[in-house]
Amino acid sequence: MFAVENLNVYYGESHILHNLQLTLGAHETLAIMGRNGMGKSTLLKALIAMIPAKTGSIQLDGRELAPLKSYARVAAGLGYVPQGRMIFPYLTVLENILSGMDSATNSVVPEYIYETFPVLWDMRARRGGNLSGGQQQQLAIARALVSEPRVLILDEPTEGIQPSIIKEIARSLNTLKKERNFSLIVSEQVLSFTLDIADRFLIIEKGRFVHEAVREYVDADKMMGYLTI
Repeated sequence: MFAVENLNVYYGESHILHNLQLTLGAHETLAIMGRNGMGKSTLLKALIAMIPAKTGSIQLDGRELAPLKSYARVAAGLGYVPQGRMIFPYLTVLENILSGMDSATNSVVPEYIYETFPVLWDMRARRGGNLSGGQQQQLAIARALVSEPRVLILDEPTEGIQPSIIKEIARSLNTLKKERNFSLIVSEQVLSFTLDIADRFLIIEKGRFVHEAVREYVDADKMMGYLTI
């Protein structure tokens, strides 16, 4: 359903991502894991066109997205939750969610958003910057979901969030994926979180994929070896 081939990204003269290839099936969750500085966020930013790729193909349902700008990739079916959430701190929760929607055709938040994240209903009139880290993460996910993505891309969603909220977000993502019919790509360092949501794992080191595993055959000790210094 989603396929990336021969993706190469440079920062100036530095070659950061090297001929990366990945596939994603319908309703599948793929975890991209690795230590800081190994290329996880660069990869996800390249998928959503926040940074340019030098070469590579990015296809969704057979449509080539590589020539498209970020907003066109969102319209084509990609949703993106950036590292650090990047919600609008001076807009209300409601205004943040609406910013992810095509206001020309719809300005009503879907009921499933508030059913999944009831705290957003309770705080819909509060400024986004006044929410806790976990609440802001739920808001950022909601903002991405209202564009009805085919593939939702999450960059380090557990960063700065307490463990109880991490568990809650994992449960919500698993439920939403089934109910809203999307696939998921998540970059992460927290193995316990990805074990709760991922069907398949790719380890990235220095811009290259060095290990792949499916959930049924994950060797947690081996995975941790790639994630610790």
